[in-house]
Amino acid sequence: MTDQPTQLRPSPISATVDFDADGVQHGFLKLPISTDESAWGAVMIPVTVVKNGEGPTALLTGGNHGDEYEGITSLLKLSSTLKAEDVSGRVIIVPCMNTPAVMAGKRTSPMDKGNLNRSFPGDPNGSVTPQIADYFTRVLVPMSDVVLDLHSGGRTLDILPFGASHVLDDKTQQQSALEGAKAFGAPYAMVMFELDAERLFDTACERQGKVFVATELGGGGTSTPQSIAIAERGVRNFLIHYGLVAGDVETPQGGQMYLDMPDASCYVQSQHSGVLELLVALGDEVKKGQTIAYVYDMTRSGTAPVAYKAERDGILMARRAPSLINMGDTLAVIADVVERLEA
Repeated sequence: MTDQPTQLRPSPISATVDFDADGVQHGFLKLPISTDESAWGAVMIPVTVVKNGEGPTALLTGGNHGDEYEGITSLLKLSSTLKAEDVSGRVIIVPCMNTPAVMAGKRTSPMDKGNLNRSFPGDPNGSVTPQIADYFTRVLVPMSDVVLDLHSGGRTLDILPFGASHVLDDKTQQQSALEGAKAFGAPYAMVMFELDAERLFDTACERQGKVFVATELGGGGTSTPQSIAIAERGVRNFLIHYGLVAGDVETPQGGQMYLDMPDASCYVQSQHSGVLELLVALGDEVKKGQTIAYVYDMTRSGTAPVAYKAERDGILMARRAPSLINMGDTLAVIADVVERLEA
């Protein structure tokens, strides 16, 4: 049984595109605002709709966090190149979900400090960020069959590139998402454990019975030619895999590693503030009990650092990007290796 969006007042957001019309349309999702700078203004969220006859609908999103650039860049490029004749069904492209955060280059919105990916299912009576979340929950997600949400580590994390799915009660839905995460074709595929899934976009989609695939594609608040290439190939693979675009899924050179994050022990979080020294690199294998990092107290010299140890065997799949670290920050994430798939 899937949850349906709660009956609330209509979203204040309006679209300048017709989601049911064939062809290619570029427009906006317009959210009215009133600020000191614009009494009768609007947040303008770019949207592209590419539709060709009957078929499934794919919702492609980037910029859920404003400092994660692989999704933003690859979807902006796709929005100007995807043609209606290339599509069977409908592709909805939203490169900058949280447009205020994207324009500020920050994880959260400067308008209300809202973290969009912690604001679902949203609230049409809330501030800007919950109103955006509500529109996706009650308008865009219900019209979609499959959803791809492109993330990376942003300014504070660096992460191995992977497509991700989750453990779900509906095992058919879970299997379809896992197959999509693998078909995305990043060097890694992951069943991901979230520390707090309740208010994620992922959960809002999955509770409506949608096939949802997320990614992490790098980090450090930038992109590289390699990470953009993975994103572009992955988006195309996703559309091919779910029958919206013709072609063959392209597998990554060097094969693919399938990973699992079974529980919260995968996350190593700092209990100290200071400067971080990681002793292992992304992709390195680690053993339970192995020292993987030190945190040094910067308020005095002559003190020994605090050692942080791995709580499980696996590989280092994510790390804190800045060397400055505060109490509570995740300094490393370790995932189990399930399978190595050759090219």
